[in-house]
Amino acid sequence: MIFGSDRNNLRKLWFEVYRKAQAGEPLTALEEQIKAVIALHPEYHKALAQPERYSQQDYLPEFGEVNPFLHMGLHMGLREQLATDRPNGIAGLYAQLCLRLGDKHEAEHCLMDCLAESLWQAQRDGRMPDEQAYLALIRTRLANL
Repeated sequence: MIFGSDRNNLRKLWFEVYRKAQAGEPLTALEEQIKAVIALHPEYHKALAQPERYSQQDYLPEFGEVNPFLHMGLHMGLREQLATDRPNGIAGLYAQLCLRLGDKHEAEHCLMDCLAESLWQAQRDGRMPDEQAYLALIRTRLANL
């Protein structure tokens, strides 16, 4: 895991990268990757600009709330998977989605939905994520486009 699992530290990193990017301060390679994901989501910039207000904010999906930190974190996790082609074959499926959808960001969102579902199922069942089931879910989504 590239970030760790402490919610406060994870959010602090997003806030700090946003602040540094806005100030034109130098960024590490990882921070540049985070900045690129932040740039794709201007709808989250207001929250990132107000760490004192949003650092402890809870987001409740049952009320239609999207957790911006989870969403952007899924982008980062997915990008790591694509860079390493792990699980094996995900990079090729992503390329197919890009061609089919005509939009890399939309293709990432499609894969992120599958990733989130796979992680949720693993957590619900108290097991490690099943890479083959994850890839099968992606293939099904691709076939249904």
